[in-house]
Amino acid sequence: MAKFQRHVFICTNEREAGNERGCCKARGASDVAEAFKQKLHEQGFKRIVRPNKAGCLDQCAFGPVVVVYPDNVWYGRVTVADVDEIIERHIRRGEVVDRLVIPDDKLTGIAPAP
Repeated sequence: MAKFQRHVFICTNEREAGNERGCCKARGASDVAEAFKQKLHEQGFKRIVRPNKAGCLDQCAFGPVVVVYPDNVWYGRVTVADVDEIIERHIRRGEVVDRLVIPDDKLTGIAPAP
């Protein structure tokens, strides 16, 4: 089997109610993950682009979070309504959907420049 061209990781992490960081699942991430799975398949991307449910991606303030690899593009506050645009623009045409991008300086886990 050929390698996938891209992976779309959708955080579906769930935390206990009342956690100050919140969680992607409570913000609709399961529906986003299902929409990616269904729409990528419908649009002919099965075995080309793999949607993956992910655990915590440590960007809770921006949830639901979606990461497209190997492009290393991090999208935040993604809704089911955004899925078609991400597939059409990013997956099909290679264009980043700027309005959804989490800026590098807002990502946790980025080491500061020396």
